Amino acid sequence: MLLKHQRIKAILEQFDRSDLIEYEKRTLLRDLRAQVASLWETDELRRSKPSPLKEARSGLAVVENVLWRAVPSFLRKLDDVLVNETGYSLPLDIAPIKISSWMGGDRDGNPNVTPEITFEVSMMSRWSAATLFKADIEKLRSELSLKPASKELLAISENSREPYRSVLKQIESSLQDTIDWTSAKLKNQSTEGLKPLLKTSDLMAPLKIIHSSLLETNNQDLANGLLTDIIRRVAAFGLTLLPLDIRQESTRHSEALDAITRYLGIGSYLQWDEITRRNWLSTELSSKRPLLPKKILDDGGKSIGFSYNVIDTLKTFEMISILGDESLGAYVISQCQQASDILAVALLQQEYSVSSPLRVVPLFETLDDLERSANTIEALFSIPTYTGRINNKQEIMVGYSDSAKDAGRLAASWAQYNAQEAMINVAKKYNIDITFFHGKGGTVGRGGNPAIYNAILAHPPNTINGRFRVTEQGEMITQNFGQDAIAERTFDLFTAGVLVERFSKRPFLKQEWRDMMVSLSTISCQAYRQIVREEPRFVPYFRKATPEMELAGLNVGSRPSKRNPKGGVESLRAIPWVFAWTQTRFNLPTWLGVGEALSVEYKNNPKILLDMYNEWPWFQTLIDLLEMILVKSEVKIAENYDKQLVHDNESITLGQELRTKLQVTSQAVLQVSGNPGLQSNNYLLLRSLAVRNPYVDPLNIIQAELLRRLRSNEEAVENKLSEEELNVLQDALLITINGIANGMRNSG
Repeated sequence: MLLKHQRIKAILEQFDRSDLIEYEKRTLLRDLRAQVASLWETDELRRSKPSPLKEARSGLAVVENVLWRAVPSFLRKLDDVLVNETGYSLPLDIAPIKISSWMGGDRDGNPNVTPEITFEVSMMSRWSAATLFKADIEKLRSELSLKPASKELLAISENSREPYRSVLKQIESSLQDTIDWTSAKLKNQSTEGLKPLLKTSDLMAPLKIIHSSLLETNNQDLANGLLTDIIRRVAAFGLTLLPLDIRQESTRHSEALDAITRYLGIGSYLQWDEITRRNWLSTELSSKRPLLPKKILDDGGKSIGFSYNVIDTLKTFEMISILGDESLGAYVISQCQQASDILAVALLQQEYSVSSPLRVVPLFETLDDLERSANTIEALFSIPTYTGRINNKQEIMVGYSDSAKDAGRLAASWAQYNAQEAMINVAKKYNIDITFFHGKGGTVGRGGNPAIYNAILAHPPNTINGRFRVTEQGEMITQNFGQDAIAERTFDLFTAGVLVERFSKRPFLKQEWRDMMVSLSTISCQAYRQIVREEPRFVPYFRKATPEMELAGLNVGSRPSKRNPKGGVESLRAIPWVFAWTQTRFNLPTWLGVGEALSVEYKNNPKILLDMYNEWPWFQTLIDLLEMILVKSEVKIAENYDKQLVHDNESITLGQELRTKLQVTSQAVLQVSGNPGLQSNNYLLLRSLAVRNPYVDPLNIIQAELLRRLRSNEEAVENKLSEEELNVLQDALLITINGIANGMRNSG
């Protein structure tokens, strides 16, 4: 599909030429019709959930078909701007942009991601990298037919008459060996006789020698052409293309260590308190003695009676040690609650002799986790055994989705702000550089912000410092990186935001602003939880008024939609929670609780709120984002879902109450922003909605009707739909879900 869209884009760009003759116009029109027909007749619906391997292949496809060109093109432009503005060139082998993935590495609540899957995805990534680089080197070899060369190049070419081609031929041969080696690994075949390139430096070194030789022989144009692009690709992608991050829940590591301590006869790790755990972990980290005998997992762990989960966790670390350098990046610990959770991963890496240990990254995601985060890392950084092995650098992931689902958008946003400030202060005390990894989704309810530049500038002062790591998920990947020009524009925005933030003076945060945010957070959190957690009518209403129950059929990801299949809203993952409300255009998770908080405080302290909006970029961005979501929300559309799907009086009444809350929230937000209407100063958005809504509105009407028919059929005792009729309705429902998601543009 990505290639089809690119072909259509290329045809439309050709149509813009003013010198086309009639024959060329007719040819382009025929080509365009053919591509549109191909798209129209393509069945885009997944009939089954994608496997982690398919997800990983989709990520690799974006690199192969877009980013492989877009990254060096962007770096060429960045270099040009630097030279013109500062007189300094971008270092040739430095990549300001690095791209990683956890498709195939994220096992948090996903039993489909096994050690074998992670190994296979890593090998696939290396195969793709070698294949892409080999094609580049072949092009470069045909270009560099010249003879003049530096002494260094002549030496490694063994004084060949065509030194450049000779060296490039050697590189080609090594890359082919790499392709054959990864293929053999994937098929579990012998790799004897193959000499693959495994370290990026082994590919970078001869290319830099060629570049230096071209400069030395006054062939600057050749040096700065395709060769420079290849070197920058090597710097940006390496030989792994997309290094994998691993993610796993903290409880899985605790369970594994509990099995080990019981095996060793020293007690139950799970029953120890936090201090006891830290002391034992610190002692073992200082010891070179292994905890378990080697090859104990060769029989699948049967001889020691470990559970499936424990064996899977230990085999994951065994796999990490096998993959070696550069294949993997960070090890993210979800549901991280205490310092021992981080020490546990460090110890398990040591146990399996990981030669270049992965960065151990705690993920703080719920409101409680965020509020405890500074104390957690204070305890961690006070342990010399740990700080002695991190080279004064620590990465910390901030979760936006679960905290917003837990406490509501406003309270979560303030908790994230406070937590980052507090953790930075702790890090300064211990002289440790923090890089925050922002786990954001596409929706505002999951931390997303379509205004990338403003979003970066709105982060707390001194928390970016020239380093910004962020997730791109779901349809936001194709939206921001699906076309070369769009990908380059996205890189422009990220780079501009990080640079401006680094050198801009940030406003002083007044104490009265902090006090106001504490009050707003408290009120909004209470109002949000009163509905979502305490209101007995809410869960039945949510399941009737939205397509939440049907979303599992969309097959958009390999993870189950719930951590606990039998649980309620609390067990529902943040993505389907937000996605369900986005489908009905009600967007409840983003605004619920905000209206109550702003209404109370505007009545009591209007001047403070207005000062905050006018002088504090973070607060202004928060309010503007709420306005953007509110203007996208459609009360009449949401009301129609209730009319079609909600029949009991209690749920009908709750729906009416929630729609009233939406209107109150809109009025409260407008009081603070001072706008006469929602987003009245955002002409582009309003124009976009005016174009989109006439297409999206009918999809919502059709979706509500389809849900009514499908649910009526489930309840019917007689005259049930035939299997063929049922399949047609289910396909139509999935098409509306896809269409509404694309129309809303930030639903993932």
